[in-house]
Amino acid sequence: MLLLLATNYRHLGLEKAFEVVHTFTILTAACVTGRMAADWLGSLVSINCGVTLGVYQGEVSSVDQVSQTISLRQPFHNGIKCPVPEVTFSAMDIKELKILDIRNGSSQVGVADFGPASSGQYGRNGRGGGGAQASSAPMAVPRKGELRSQEGLGSPQQCSKSYGERHLEASGQTKGFRRRHNSWSSSSRGASLATPKKNGMKNGSGTMKNKDDECFGDGMDEGLDTDFDFEGNLALFDKAAVFSQIDTSERRGNGVRSRGTPGERTPSRYRHDENILEAKPVVYRQITVPQQSGKEYCTDSGLVVPSVSYELHKRLLLAAERHGLTLERRLEMTGVCASQMALTLLGGPNRLTPKNVHQRPAVALLCGPHVQGAQGISCGRHLANHEVEVILFLPNFVKMLESITNELTLFSRTGGKQVSSVKDLPDTPVDLVINCLDCHENAFLRDQPWYRAAADWANQNRAPVLSIDPLVSGQEQAVEAKWSLSLGLPLPLAESAGRVYLCDIGVPRQVFQEVGVKYHSPFGCKFVIPLHSA
Repeated sequence: MLLLLATNYRHLGLEKAFEVVHTFTILTAACVTGRMAADWLGSLVSINCGVTLGVYQGEVSSVDQVSQTISLRQPFHNGIKCPVPEVTFSAMDIKELKILDIRNGSSQVGVADFGPASSGQYGRNGRGGGGAQASSAPMAVPRKGELRSQEGLGSPQQCSKSYGERHLEASGQTKGFRRRHNSWSSSSRGASLATPKKNGMKNGSGTMKNKDDECFGDGMDEGLDTDFDFEGNLALFDKAAVFSQIDTSERRGNGVRSRGTPGERTPSRYRHDENILEAKPVVYRQITVPQQSGKEYCTDSGLVVPSVSYELHKRLLLAAERHGLTLERRLEMTGVCASQMALTLLGGPNRLTPKNVHQRPAVALLCGPHVQGAQGISCGRHLANHEVEVILFLPNFVKMLESITNELTLFSRTGGKQVSSVKDLPDTPVDLVINCLDCHENAFLRDQPWYRAAADWANQNRAPVLSIDPLVSGQEQAVEAKWSLSLGLPLPLAESAGRVYLCDIGVPRQVFQEVGVKYHSPFGCKFVIPLHSA
């Protein structure tokens, strides 16, 4: 008989024809075993018709062995109840047939599996067929009377119960049993088991809560009832024993840690500023001078910077001029470094911001008719370019140095104010006073009336004082400074000079060597560094 049926469908190919005929092997097996096809009527089956027609579930209403068709009453298509009461399928459309429930009470489940359905296959005889794609494969559901026995045996089928079976047991089972909306039996068990509709807001908040429990509450409530025992779990960890084991494994011998060969020993603990890799010892005295002036300074990193006499300092600057570091270039470097230090003392970015234009800092610049005064004018020009109110005091002279004349020409283009009388200086305190009145070579200027008047004004004004290139120790300081800025190498300054800073004016290393100074730059990444008395 199977050969005859296969001959009827030989146009599908021999292999496919036998697959289609084998669809009804389970149903027609009743004839061979003495059972009739009518014995399967009323059974619940799931029919997979491929990706095009989808999956149908329902109750077998008729089986026609002659025309090779099967009919289902109250069918569900992809979990949704069909609008027609009955659907008939041809053997050519069936890819897989599963018997979910047998009417006579047998718990056996038959499956006819023909492999994955070929794409593009269309049904020919299904009255209720549609074009929807199958959402998921149906699962075998045991009968209601077998649930208790399966629960006791711990069968895997306990996790595959259908929507109808779970709903019937909802009143007597635990919270772990939840309903699925895509079950085939949601409507076949009665009107009360209908699939919940989307207009859940009309049924009240209770319906929405049940839907949330069905979707999100699958077996999660039981695990949340028990609090985690932090104290008990922490007691299981013996911290002292673990650290003792780590310390024992890493240490060998008397407090040393072995790295590399056994002969290599390094300290077991390192400070935050120590390197594991060994480095050459740091030489802190990297600058040596031919003649000690009796005073030494040190940087923040510990480098020793000796002071030099004014004669050696003058020789150094003359040697730099011979190699191209002219006076104009030196004045520019000094002005830049001094203005950077002054801007920092004035508050830096906290003070000089676009939102603080109404509180511009004011600086009084006291200069004399010499090179030190030209250095101060250069500093004032850079400060004025950074939106600082600069008031320059410079007495009137018939003849001035060319460097001063050039610096005054540039300063006059910045908008800064220049006065020649102390009476024109502000009566109220300014933010900073920069002192450039003193000269290393002409000590008679201190006897001039303008000098004494400017020094008295600076001492009476409550503003802090910054001295640029101050006098060496032993000479009288007319203005007491809070900070002092030395150039290149420091001079031996008095205690009244305040805190000493050193600026880099760009003298090359070989120029230092020409005057007998072994030099290594102590500035690092900065142009102005603080010095401390050693």
